Amino acid sequence: MINLLSNLKIAVPDKIFIKDPESSELGKKIIEHSIILIDDIGFDSFTFKKLGVKIESNESSIYRYFESKHKLLLYLTSWYWAWIEYQLVFATHNMPDAKEQLSKAIEIVTRNIEQDTAFTHVNEVVLNRIVINEYSKSYLTKEVDIENKEGYFVVYKRLVSRIGEMILKVNPNYTYSASLASTIIEGALHQHFLKSHFKSITDCHGTITPSEFFKHLTFKALS
Repeated sequence: MINLLSNLKIAVPDKIFIKDPESSELGKKIIEHSIILIDDIGFDSFTFKKLGVKIESNESSIYRYFESKHKLLLYLTSWYWAWIEYQLVFATHNMPDAKEQLSKAIEIVTRNIEQDTAFTHVNEVVLNRIVINEYSKSYLTKEVDIENKEGYFVVYKRLVSRIGEMILKVNPNYTYSASLASTIIEGALHQHFLKSHFKSITDCHGTITPSEFFKHLTFKALS
């Protein structure tokens, strides 16, 4: 935890990229404008050619950083989960009460996102919308098992494990800690999607937030 807190650089598995985009101004520009463009036109319509036009750079320059738009999406979503993990660890590491710690963790992974001024080339609010709308496309592929073995999803899986460990601190006899932890994270994305697009099939609108729902669900299950 201390190592994570002392390192403000968000770490993404290095096999995802060819050249670290954090290492140059062009790389940061690729990240900044890919987030804006994917949010604007959707991942399916997004291409490196369109991104190159936006950043006034050759398409080939983008391929020096990422071999495909799929790898770029993996980078963006991994960055997002690492950023969420950083916030979770920072907010909970001094909390002695297990229930309070778990409640705060649920809040962090389910709440509405606010922009973090520490990372000027990443608009976390827009990136959150991409994760809500597009994250499943990063793993619903034929190559998912290979990419999993390569460690592409290690940050996301580590976040699930952290919350699973907090669940067991509240109730060491609870049998389904990993399932509940992953349900909280994935379910929050789904509830945010529903309240934006299918309001009639969720209660998470108006005064009821996904955070409130998942805290209620979790602590009922653990009681």
